Amino acid sequence: MTSELQTDERGRVTIPKETREQYGDRFRLVELDNGIKLVPIPDDPVEALRAAGSAELRSASLDELEAAASETARDESSEHVR
Repeated sequence: MTSELQTDERGRVTIPKETREQYGDRFRLVELDNGIKLVPIPDDPVEALRAAGSAELRSASLDELEAAASETARDESSEHVR
């Protein structure tokens, strides 16, 4: 869906109801070189990442994810030390 929107006298844009129903009520405004983009902000960002990830990621706890990220960071940082 593409629609043309215009700001009101206070600089606000009204997002159509169908779009809000599909993507939610919270968006991040991203400035690009040639324009702007509205990116939906999920109600539960961790769950959204988990749903987008592998089966292993979906079943891992937050503590397990943090431990794996720390271990990877340690391994990668030691590779670059002379």
